[in-house]
Amino acid sequence: MSLTPFELAALELSLRVGLASTLCSLPFGLAVAWLLARCRFPGRTLLDVVVHMPLVLPPVVVGYSLLSLFGRRGVVGAWLFNTLGVTLAFDWKGAALASAVMAFPLLVRAIRLSLETVDRRLEAAALTLGAGRARVFFTITLPLTAPGLLAGAILGFARSIGEFGATISFVSNLPGITQTLPLAFFSLIQQPGGDAAAFRLTVISLAVALTALLASELLSRRLAARLGNPA
Repeated sequence: MSLTPFELAALELSLRVGLASTLCSLPFGLAVAWLLARCRFPGRTLLDVVVHMPLVLPPVVVGYSLLSLFGRRGVVGAWLFNTLGVTLAFDWKGAALASAVMAFPLLVRAIRLSLETVDRRLEAAALTLGAGRARVFFTITLPLTAPGLLAGAILGFARSIGEFGATISFVSNLPGITQTLPLAFFSLIQQPGGDAAAFRLTVISLAVALTALLASELLSRRLAARLGNPA
């Protein structure tokens, strides 16, 4: 099935948004997952609630909140534009931000569950033998967490490319600029005679999502097997 320029543009933009949102979210997701899994501090429950809020809030509310903060007149958006010349609203980078926010809870949850399964006696033994905490983290904790980290990243990517409500509220539906696959599908179903093209986008979206989920499962199993814990 050959893709039309319209479909190619939407697919390319969706993949770019998904990759950008996932790569930018990973360090923050790992840090937050570490705090929730390993640390006890006042406000930990509140942090957990805030992280998972995008799962229960209407996506359009998240998008409007992002627009209020990161629009050119928003507190953060005005500073970014005036200081760095960066615009997020009505730009593909804003679509990546909206997708990252919506996918963040899934990313954090997968990494947190993986961290909680790490045998902390291995870390304690390495510390006893004189290894520093940073070395223990990068040579023991992080490799053992890799299956969850990878699964979270791919699930976050899959969630990002399917994001609609927060994206259209924050960056609108601009062809070639912010029009990802879900937004392109929405445009087509509003047009008379757009059913055939909408069906093609449905097939493309299913193929991308299925590929991401299969890759997550296969790579997680392979990593788990290498670590001596075959699924």
